[in-house]
Amino acid sequence: MIAVGIGARERIAAQIRSLGSNLVTVTPGSVRMGSVRLGSGAAPRLSEGDAAAVGSEVPRVVVTAPLLHAREQLMVGASNWQGVLRGVTPEYFVAREWRVVAGRELTPEDNQRAAKVVLLGTSMREKLFGDSDPLQASIRIRDVPFTVIGLLERKGQSVWGDDQDDLALIPLRTARRQFVGTSRANPTLVHNITVKFADGASAEDIMRDIRELLWQRHRLRPGQEDTFIISNLAEAAEAEGSTTKVVSLLLFAVASVSLVVGGIGIMNIMLVTVTERRREIGLRLAVGARRRDILTQFLVEAVTLSLLGGLLGALVGILGAAAIGIAAQWPIVIDLSAVLMAVSFAGFIGAFFGYYPARKAARMQPIEALRAE
Repeated sequence: MIAVGIGARERIAAQIRSLGSNLVTVTPGSVRMGSVRLGSGAAPRLSEGDAAAVGSEVPRVVVTAPLLHAREQLMVGASNWQGVLRGVTPEYFVAREWRVVAGRELTPEDNQRAAKVVLLGTSMREKLFGDSDPLQASIRIRDVPFTVIGLLERKGQSVWGDDQDDLALIPLRTARRQFVGTSRANPTLVHNITVKFADGASAEDIMRDIRELLWQRHRLRPGQEDTFIISNLAEAAEAEGSTTKVVSLLLFAVASVSLVVGGIGIMNIMLVTVTERRREIGLRLAVGARRRDILTQFLVEAVTLSLLGGLLGALVGILGAAAIGIAAQWPIVIDLSAVLMAVSFAGFIGAFFGYYPARKAARMQPIEALRAE
């Protein structure tokens, strides 16, 4: 259970790392129309200028990455697949710590001239091209031809359960011109701003500074509702980590009940053993064995029985944890200290529940014991 619990935490940590470290996201907030309050994302107020201002005016910000997103149908010959399309700038790769394993990244020139180039995630590439090499191939997005210039490294599943590799990245300006459209009220509209801050900086301080800056830029007055939402990506992962801890505690509680039941079983076995070996106990007492010798003998037997069971249980536990890891497809970490603790605890259970039978054997009267059938 410890191996499975540590493995679950490792999986969550890997998902956090896949999102990128030290990240804060800014998304559109809600808006009020008369007495009606619309939901999150209804206030399209974020812009490329906001992203640039956050990058230049908020201390300890490394890079800001504005993006646009949509769901589009991608087609290659007779193959097609609907996935996430994101319009990004070169800073996006730095913020998300996302490497290009083949081909090249987007360049500022690609974004400046709204080039029709695309990078594919692993899942998107497999759906469209299978095992063939897609570099420099032409694909159609809403009947607009694009050239594949790069392939992204595999990121895997996010903490929300989404496939991060089922996407295609194109230049931000290309996405605005071809798929999202331009708003007269906000011609540089963006759907999201990802902010990467320096190591050692406080996420709370960064979020506070961003909020103050955007309040000034959006000309919000005291009492007005924010037109943006600032969130720390690690918070969702921490919530999932808390859930995992609760499940681990539940499993530990179940294991504790099992240990108590096992200890009672050991005590019953030792009581039967004492009853069946009364003549042996009487004979040992008659020839000079002291009561503490009888006590020690039966305690050693109980502890030995428990330790052998503990070693066998540790082996079964390691194999079981490995099987769960394969079935659940998450890493399993076998902690040697946990194995030693489990075996030692098994010995303690033997000593604790074996003491009463051993004490009962040591308190027998030799004459009564020798008369036993």
